[in-house]
Amino acid sequence: MTQDNFILIILKLKWYVKENWGSPFIAGFMLLLIAAAVSISLSFYFLANDMATCAFYALAAGVVLQLASFLKYPKRHGEND
Repeated sequence: MTQDNFILIILKLKWYVKENWGSPFIAGFMLLLIAAAVSISLSFYFLANDMATCAFYALAAGVVLQLASFLKYPKRHGEND
């Protein structure tokens, strides 16, 4: 991967997060849920419970922020009326 491609990916990701405020929280939700599943498979039930609780809060925050960004940016580029 060249330096230019890396910079282009970073810029696209920055633009995506700018218009989709909840996306980092939703990605965090998915990572926490995967980590909770791994914790259960390793018999760390107390840790899995805490991770699942944090994942739920991350999902709730992500949904609220996605709704707010949807209301702020109602049209996407390239969409027609």
